[in-house]
Amino acid sequence: MTKADIVNEISRSTGLEKAAVLATVEKFMEVVKDSMINGNNVYLRGFGSFIIKTRKEKTARNISRNITIKIPEHKIPAFKPSKAFLDEVK
Repeated sequence: MTKADIVNEISRSTGLEKAAVLATVEKFMEVVKDSMINGNNVYLRGFGSFIIKTRKEKTARNISRNITIKIPEHKIPAFKPSKAFLDEVK
């Protein structure tokens, strides 16, 4: 499902204009992204959590050059679904 599909489905089921729904969806994604950039997790009860995970420093190999490199510690965004959400998917 794409963002356009989501907008169409919400617009169809609520009767709101697609432009208004699109603006709302865009703003939601912007707020989540900005919050995570600022180091805050986003919790949506019954749906899941957008969290920031920290990956530890590790060594890796560049096979083409046959050298080892160090990958520094870094943060990645992640989504953790709620238990209710997981149970419905199963």
